Amino acid sequence: MTRSPERPRRSKRRLLLWPGITLILVGLALLGYVAWEFWGTTWVSHRHRDQAVRQLRHAWHQGDATVKTRWGNADALIRIPRFGASYAVPVFEGTSEAVLATGFGHFTGTAGPGQVGNYALAAHRITHGEPLRGMPDLRVGDEVIVETRTVTYTYKLTSPGGALVVPFTAGWVIDPALPRNPDGGIEPAQKPGQRLLTLTTCSELFHTDNRMVAFGVLEKSTRTAPVS
Repeated sequence: MTRSPERPRRSKRRLLLWPGITLILVGLALLGYVAWEFWGTTWVSHRHRDQAVRQLRHAWHQGDATVKTRWGNADALIRIPRFGASYAVPVFEGTSEAVLATGFGHFTGTAGPGQVGNYALAAHRITHGEPLRGMPDLRVGDEVIVETRTVTYTYKLTSPGGALVVPFTAGWVIDPALPRNPDGGIEPAQKPGQRLLTLTTCSELFHTDNRMVAFGVLEKSTRTAPVS
């Protein structure tokens, strides 16, 4: 009895079918992961950010300068007019993953808002809300407004957002007193006693080997109207 030539061909097709299905499923999983990282995390972060802002404003209304949230302790709001009138991002103490997934992180040990020294902040440029996605668009003279319960501090940038890129190991940019560039490049004016602001974020969109840095100096302080 002669074997049908169809059987080997069918068996071969079946053997090729499952690896093909597996590759398709892996591809879909990777696409789903990328979609989550780029859009899903930002959607979740915006919801958490809005919740943290409401909690902070409620705490201010109750007379408390700081509020404890599930993401960390928040004590200020950052507004950057160049990023739009609705831009308001909470500042949390520390730079943990939970903090940076929700807003700005304040480098512990650096100056507080309006204080003498360096008020150093970090935030994501992509994913997790992307508070500093527009960092390269910042220009010298742009305002960074730090709102606290009792005082609003207005800093003006002294360096553009995209001009200084350093390795992530460059700790000098978050010096608590006066950052000094060891390479002699961009740095704040070397005047002791300044009230400085430093913004840091990832310089590249798809990996985090380097940091983009911008410096500012306090221009004015205004008493904040009571929160209603």
